[in-house]
Amino acid sequence: MGILKKSIIGISTMLFSLFVTAQEEAKLQAAFKESYTQESVRNFTDAIATLAKLYDEKSYELNLRIGWLYYLNKDYPQSQSYYQKAVALRPYAIEAKLGLAQPLAALQSLDKLLQVYEDILKIDPQHSTTNYWTGVIHYNRRKYEQAARNFEKVVNLYPFDYDGNHMLAWTYLNLGKSNDAKILFNKALLIRPGDASCLEGLSKIK
Repeated sequence: MGILKKSIIGISTMLFSLFVTAQEEAKLQAAFKESYTQESVRNFTDAIATLAKLYDEKSYELNLRIGWLYYLNKDYPQSQSYYQKAVALRPYAIEAKLGLAQPLAALQSLDKLLQVYEDILKIDPQHSTTNYWTGVIHYNRRKYEQAARNFEKVVNLYPFDYDGNHMLAWTYLNLGKSNDAKILFNKALLIRPGDASCLEGLSKIK
């Protein structure tokens, strides 16, 4: 009889725990739904407040979502803070790092931004968006050899992409690879006929 009572108590405890968990999940889903509704009308402050009521610092999803809402609200330091928490919770999640890149870019924290991009490329060396923006940073710093390696990956993955061809063409031009630059400028002009930047690049090639 004692064993039976313990079994009944154990089952009752388990069922109660499942009931509480289901209630918490329902509240969380409702809060996320409400935050999407508020975001759709650009009421970012209320969207944040809705989620803050259920905030759990160990929740990857809440930190990610709140980081995004603070970014939309142009509170970039707060956005950075929540995205960093999401990154810490899921170190191999590329989406959290891409999220973190947005407030860092807005804050012009280029060294930190470059580090985030490099962390992404350690996980996925072929990530096209990250290769492109890493290349842009290197290009603006006149590190053309490094920029070329990033843009080459983009063009290899997307041979008929304007941005990749356009930036690789300018990079090659700065490296003195005029013939390669000419080919890429002309290819980019197939995508965007009459593009002023490509025509300017071609005008510099004798």
